[in-house]
Formats: sequence, structure tokens, C-alpha cells
Amino acid sequence: MHRSAPRLTRILACAAVPVMLVVAGCSSDSDGKKDGASSSSAAPDATKTEVAVAPAKFAELPDPCKSITAKTVKSLVPSAKNKSGTRGKSSDTAARGGCSWNGLDDNGVKGSQYRWLDVGFTRFASDQALGSGADRAQADYTKQVAKAQAAEGAKKLATAPAPAGSIGEVATTVTYDLTKTGEDFKYATVVARTGNVVVTVNYNGAGYAGAKAPSASDILKGAEKAAKEAVASVAAANDAGQSSGSPKPAGSASTKASAKASSKSSAKTSAKTSASVKKTG
Repeated sequence: MHRSAPRLTRILACAAVPVMLVVAGCSSDSDGKKDGASSSSAAPDATKTEVAVAPAKFAELPDPCKSITAKTVKSLVPSAKNKSGTRGKSSDTAARGGCSWNGLDDNGVKGSQYRWLDVGFTRFASDQALGSGADRAQADYTKQVAKAQAAEGAKKLATAPAPAGSIGEVATTVTYDLTKTGEDFKYATVVARTGNVVVTVNYNGAGYAGAKAPSASDILKGAEKAAKEAVASVAAANDAGQSSGSPKPAGSASTKASAKASSKSSAKTSAKTSASVKKTG
């Protein structure tokens, strides 16, 4: 009897060991699951990224006084005071610019014809907080159309969309009559958007000293012709900028060539260093 008691004690002690291990193991698994759950719940916040806005299509604006050809200027403003145009003031020519022409074509006893033409450009850059250049330009395009429609004293106001793709990506024409200096003027405004640039062309005219006022259709056609040239000049200015050595994007041929040359130079330096080590050794 005295021998069986110690034996029973040993058996009970051995049986208790696995139970302790199992409890410890369960405790460890439970903590691990809690940690895992905590990590997974925090993960979405850590990996959340902001979607980048689309890059602006155009980085340059054309010279406004050269955006409309001399031939077109001569046909629309026959007796322009300054055939090269009068440049508008701008504190940032990369973002906005303008030019105007005006003149009185005096025909003696037959009267005189007055014409005014101006073109304006506004470029919008893409901004993470404000949106893409194209979206910002579209918002300004809408404002410019509304501004043209709100001309004080306008009569026979008419607004119409230009045929899709005929003048930039989207364009609107606004025409109206306006009486000033005792004469009847015909006005036409074309507002167009191409990429992240808004182009606005104004053209108007009147007859003086008994001369007839120009027809509304002729004034509109003139404005549309000038607008098409102005819009085309935006793309031309950016194509010229790229071909004249403007900074090329990463991954371009010149960048790759530079990286290759740098790699060769590093290899030569490494080889010389190894040779020097061998000699000294």
C-alpha cells in the first residue's frame, strides 16, 4: 500500500502536464488572433492612397499676336492700326495671354468700315486639390460663354454650339447686335476649349458715315475662322516646344543613354579599383 501511493501521485502529475500545455497553447492562439485582427483592421487606413489627377495636355501657350495668321488679320481688319497686334498685359504669359487688332477702313464718300478683333488664351495646370487641367478649363469655358451672353445692351442675342470637333474639343458661338457711338455694331464671340486651354475670340464691326453695317453672318464666319487658327496654334506651340529641346519625360532615349553611360563609367571605375587592390596585395 505504501508503494502504490507514490506511484499514483506520479501518474496524476504526468497527466496534469499536458493540460497545462494545452491551456498555454490556447492562450497563445487567442492572443495571436487578437493581434491579427487588430493588424488587419488597421491595414486599410495604412494602405489608403489618393488617386492622382490626369496630367495637363498642354504645357505652353502660343504667342497670341502670332496665333492668327497675317493673311487672316488683313482680311478681317483691312486697315489695322498695328498689323502686328497689340499685346495684352499678363503677369504670367505661360498661363494667360491676349492680342488685339482694330482699324477704320476709310472709303471716302462711300463711308468707312470699322473692325475689331481680339484673341485670348487661358491655360490651366492639373492640381491634386483643384482637379485636372481639362476639368478646370471646362469650368472656365462655361464661365466665358455666360460672360459673352451677359453683354450689356445686347440685342438679337443668339447662342449655338459649334459642330463637334470643328473648333477644338468643344466650342460655342454667341452673336448679338449692339448700338454704340450712334452706330449699329455686329458682334460675334467664339469660346472654345482644347485640352486644358480655353480660347476666346471676339470680332465685331460697324459701318460709319453712311456705310452699311456688316452682315451678322460675315462677322460670325470671321470669328470662327480666327478661332480655328488660334486653337490650332496651341497644339503647334507645344509641338514646337518638344522638338526644340524641352525637358523630355523620364524613360526617354536621352535618359536611357545617360544611364547607360553612367553604368559604363561605374564599371570602369570598379575595374580600376580591383586592379589596384590586386597590385597592393
